[in-house]
Amino acid sequence: MSLRVAVQMDPMESINIDGDSSFALMLEAQARGHKLWHYHVRHLSMKAGEVTAWAHPVTVKRERGAHYEFGPPVQLDLARDIDVVLMRQDPPFDMAYITATHILEHIHPKTLVVNDPASVRNAPEKLFVLKFPELMPETLVTSDTREIIRFRQEHGDIIVKPLFGNGGAGVFHLKPNDSNLNSLIEMFTERSREPLMVQKYLPAVRQGDKRVILIDGVALGGINRVPAEGEARSNMHVGGTPVKTVLTERELEICAKIGPELKARGMIFVGIDVIGGYLTEINVTSPTGLQELARFDGIHLERNIWDAIEARR
Repeated sequence: MSLRVAVQMDPMESINIDGDSSFALMLEAQARGHKLWHYHVRHLSMKAGEVTAWAHPVTVKRERGAHYEFGPPVQLDLARDIDVVLMRQDPPFDMAYITATHILEHIHPKTLVVNDPASVRNAPEKLFVLKFPELMPETLVTSDTREIIRFRQEHGDIIVKPLFGNGGAGVFHLKPNDSNLNSLIEMFTERSREPLMVQKYLPAVRQGDKRVILIDGVALGGINRVPAEGEARSNMHVGGTPVKTVLTERELEICAKIGPELKARGMIFVGIDVIGGYLTEINVTSPTGLQELARFDGIHLERNIWDAIEARR
């Protein structure tokens, strides 16, 4: 079975071929004989009920500096010309991202969109996780300064972060004696009307922030991301180091509780974050970790993802 696959993602020239999960998915699709096109979300359009995108046919190879080759651009009717759309552009999860989910919802499931665009829209990483409070650290979502101050008085050591950020940007660790909380709240509120997420600090983050990958709601592997010395964030964008790990009983228990919900929502490829046995995020927009897991454990979950996609076509 040969599928026609359009990949909605960031510019090809900017990706890291040794770490990018979209690149791994494209390599696997190509190896299976699927035809690939690449387009940026800004080239997605809708007119008179038709969803189109200006896209380049693309071939990929694992060769640094020559990892892709484009053909001439064509305008695709995503409902007629394409079998699968991989929605893989990176966050932030802003109104542009939300608009793209609305547009792609018009072609799904006739053209399979991975992950389901309506479910992606309804499950932003730091909000969807709130459905499972029993699995989380103490957490507050608010714009109310009084509530943030009260939360800090209760817990002392806290993390403050933007609700729709990504890659560790704008994440602050405030210790009990840190006098910058009010200034930090002012800075956030001047930049955005969105609430903040405030969480009790988990010292276990020094041992790592584990990314667990679930395919069709089933946990199939994980990597640990250890923060750099003097850094509270473990994201690899800000110097976190990926290391080999195994899933604990607690982590498998978390996955068993959330897995059925993910599958029911059409979320084929999901990455969750776990610190010290607590669930902190459920990443559904553009999860990563495939290539690191392949290096450490020899597990190529891009194959499982394509198996799941092909089973739906």
